[in-house]
Amino acid sequence: MQDTSTSELIARVAEPIDNIESDNIDPLLERIGDSRIVLIGEASHGTSEFYRYRARITRALIESKGFDSVAVEADWPDAGRIDHYVRHRQTPAAEWTAFTRFPTWMWRNQEVREFVDWLREHNAGISDPKRRAGFYGLDLYSLFTSIDAVLEYLEEVDQETAAIARERYSCLAPFQSDPATYGRATLTGRHRECEPDVVNMLTDLLDKRLKYAAQDGSRFMDAVQNARLIANAERYYRSMYSGYSDSWNLRDQHMFDTLEALLAHGGENSKVVVWEHNSHVGNARATDMLARGQHNVGQLCREAYGDQAYLIGFGTHTGTVAAAADWGDPMEVKQVRPSLAGSWERLCHESGVPAFRLPLRHPASDTLDKRLHDSRPERAIGVIYRPETERQSHYFMAQLARQFDEYIWFDRTEAVTPLNTETLRGVPDTYPFGL
Repeated sequence: MQDTSTSELIARVAEPIDNIESDNIDPLLERIGDSRIVLIGEASHGTSEFYRYRARITRALIESKGFDSVAVEADWPDAGRIDHYVRHRQTPAAEWTAFTRFPTWMWRNQEVREFVDWLREHNAGISDPKRRAGFYGLDLYSLFTSIDAVLEYLEEVDQETAAIARERYSCLAPFQSDPATYGRATLTGRHRECEPDVVNMLTDLLDKRLKYAAQDGSRFMDAVQNARLIANAERYYRSMYSGYSDSWNLRDQHMFDTLEALLAHGGENSKVVVWEHNSHVGNARATDMLARGQHNVGQLCREAYGDQAYLIGFGTHTGTVAAAADWGDPMEVKQVRPSLAGSWERLCHESGVPAFRLPLRHPASDTLDKRLHDSRPERAIGVIYRPETERQSHYFMAQLARQFDEYIWFDRTEAVTPLNTETLRGVPDTYPFGL
């Protein structure tokens, strides 16, 4: 009986979403208030409605609340291609294509493209380049692309240091085709650890901050972030063989540290929108990640910024999703199984409201607020979806009202639309999703 009444309470306080583009999001913006960081999640890495509504919120935050950065669950160099494009930076056409590493559909899709094109047009109306909204990557999988970026930068500003960097980074060269094998090789003693080399290189860059930053502060920051990524990626690939929680925590700490670096670079008035999976932006302390000794970006933001961080989650009952059966496999459009009985998703489905926003930080009902602090199963679909083992592979326990400040629901959803050759024909050389 309680499950049914909980769904009824959700239906009473939910703010319906009739149309993503025309939806009035003013009540949400009012609840966000003066927050400096808004973390917007997704319950999968391949659902169109999550991407489009996240973009809708982000556009409003940039236009009406002065947010100046979008930081996403993507590699720093790849996101840098988008940043150059949307901020109209005068750079030559790149010799490589962004977002070609698995899972390509996560960022090379029509939904992201539409937001990128909007952001470029928005920035075109801002004459001061420093006031244009940027697009940045928080993740650490671009080990060798980042090495190339650091070397390219140093070749231009300090060739002597570039030679030192090339020598130090050569320690990692044997593992370029598969960085994950580096961790196994060091664990078994077949290869020495490269940590001293990559840490010393980062230290050298920071020691020359005044000299390099005086020439071009933004380019120096880019080089430092790539060098920091290299150092953390080296540790990450070694930690993969010491335990999953170690590598998870290292990765999320890197993403949080990168977010902090962006805020520091932007100054005391900078504001950032974060795009990552629910599992990264929801407060880990409200989930069974706590028992596993894991933290995430959402928890670190809550601890560091309190109510200045606003955490938004997404959910769905059924539909389709872009995902793979295993790591490295081709993308498929998969059918999402109806949500598990007793889960948060099932309660939202049984509310009967097709799409809605559910305020959690400022609840409209004390009775509902108490029930939303219960611990229930919650679904998480990443780039891999295995419906045949869904309960074991994709559900975890969570207290929804402690995990998020806001929960956004779409009962039936569709897969994102990957970009293809025909879609991209005729785009300029500087286009970040080029062929």
